[in-house]
Amino acid sequence: QVQLVESGGGLVQAGGSLRLSCAASGRTFGSYKMGWFRQAPEKEREFVAAVSGSTIGTFYAGYVKGRFTISRDNAKNTVYLQMNSLKPEDTAVYYCAASDANFSELDDYRNYNYWGQGTQLTVSS
Repeated sequence: QVQLVESGGGLVQAGGSLRLSCAASGRTFGSYKMGWFRQAPEKEREFVAAVSGSTIGTFYAGYVKGRFTISRDNAKNTVYLQMNSLKPEDTAVYYCAASDANFSELDDYRNYNYWGQGTQLTVSS
């Protein structure tokens, strides 16, 4: 069992930066691949980024690549999402999730075992 708690959301102006954190409980954190998803009002939940258990592998959705960076600190049981050059269209509730699926399957929310409750990011224009 893994419990996930996101933090760091808030209101930021377009062009600004913010870092989200996701703290995980449980001693098996390092064995899970981690992902960030987001969901805007009246839209489907969409993939943002994922990282392997060892941090060697990362991949991103095209609409955030070059602006967002996912990382993890297994000693702290925490995964981060550094977001730069934010745009109003990045406004959404951001969720972290844990998965034991194959790395190539991490862009599909159905392949995740555990989810946090989400943190709101609002980017003003």
